[in-house]
Amino acid sequence: MKVGDLGLIGLGVMGANLALNFERNGYTVAVYNRKKDENPDIVSHFIKQNGEDKNFIPADTIEELVSQISRPRKIMLMVKAGDPVDELISQLLPYLSLGDIVIDGGNSDFRDTARRVRFLEDKGFWFVGCGISGGAEGALWGPSIMPGGSEKAWPLIKDMLQAIAAKLEDGSPCCRWIGSGGSGHFVKMVHNGIEYGDMQLIAESYAILKQALGLTNDEISSQFELWNQGELDSYLIEITASIFRYKEKSGEYLIDKIRDVARQKGTGRWSVEAALDEGEPLTLITQAVYARMLSALSEERNDAASFYPGRIEKKWDNRSLAVNMVKDALYASKLISYAQGFSLMQRASVRYGWNLDCASIAFIWQKGCIIRSVFLKKVVLAYEKNPELKNLLFDNYFRKTITSLQETWRQLVSMGLLSGIPLPCMTAGLTYFDGLRTKNSTANLIQAQRDFFGAHTYERLDADSGFFFHTDWERENN
Repeated sequence: MKVGDLGLIGLGVMGANLALNFERNGYTVAVYNRKKDENPDIVSHFIKQNGEDKNFIPADTIEELVSQISRPRKIMLMVKAGDPVDELISQLLPYLSLGDIVIDGGNSDFRDTARRVRFLEDKGFWFVGCGISGGAEGALWGPSIMPGGSEKAWPLIKDMLQAIAAKLEDGSPCCRWIGSGGSGHFVKMVHNGIEYGDMQLIAESYAILKQALGLTNDEISSQFELWNQGELDSYLIEITASIFRYKEKSGEYLIDKIRDVARQKGTGRWSVEAALDEGEPLTLITQAVYARMLSALSEERNDAASFYPGRIEKKWDNRSLAVNMVKDALYASKLISYAQGFSLMQRASVRYGWNLDCASIAFIWQKGCIIRSVFLKKVVLAYEKNPELKNLLFDNYFRKTITSLQETWRQLVSMGLLSGIPLPCMTAGLTYFDGLRTKNSTANLIQAQRDFFGAHTYERLDADSGFFFHTDWERENN
């Protein structure tokens, strides 16, 4: 009788591909899927399609699944975030033994993960919130994996998770322990927030190339292919080049037939919520989330387009120069996005006592995940050189790069806005940069206004920090 090295619950695309990945790397996997009216035979179908000659053990019930796994048991949940995770934990509890490990590989809210860690540890079990990025293909051939939670579980699951993870050129796995509590899912959440920013920045570049410069789809594809050979080399740039070349059997470009409504599953919004909680100005990523929300207002956008016609009356001159400006603005904005994302993780790390290793996080994002890119090597080097770095923009590489690109970045954003092209993320990135480098801001006026109408007090430049003053503005002015 086979004995499973681990159990996996949830045989959707991600779960099924992870099961195949584990098995291909030498592990015997017991598999189970909750019964669904529309497809009650998911497990038997999976075995028939993928595993009749492989090391899979089908299970019809949770009890059967647990009974077929060696101790301490490792059980991975690949189900929708929220209530389904809690429901499965409740169903598993009667059959678990002390020291067993439950791994949530979905996109759960990090606060839920922290709660589940405490709940299961109190009962003598270990819980791991495991961020997994790479999509269906990554799950099958090697994703970036971000485990966090019960640290005592790590030595017991380290080998199997690193075995299925993406590998760098030297064989290093893109999977390292993140930290305690909900840290693994928090880092995955920020990864997805940065992903939102990257995608929106690429979309804004597309808007300029298409609308202002009049490039064809093939020309846009060629441009992205060229950019992918330099500092912008990344998975998202690579697939964007492929998207613009793709034609249907009719010979028409598919990109031109896709409805311009961008969906979202919540992790981007959670990043914004976390930034508000931490007091972190995650402006670029926030604008990326808002851009998706605005895209969903298709009826309102149609009405507004008829009320306020576009401003572009002729294509921009000097296309080659403008294309290079787009590239510079895209890269400069990308640096801002990552600086904001890592700053958010650092603030949360202090608040929750996670002791996040930013260099390690950037390291495991280099392969397997959606935002994988050669650029991440620069982030790794920055934090290896200075683990206490307050902001990536203070690193020498970032300083020199932003300084060299900011002139064309400003020109490109100005030209785009004057032409009526929405550039929410490029603009937000530039405004954040200028705000960050403003030594004497106009917030003194805001504080004076707050004190005027609400007696909220203010601090003075000619007094020690921490001493607050109030003025009766109306009485003392008369």
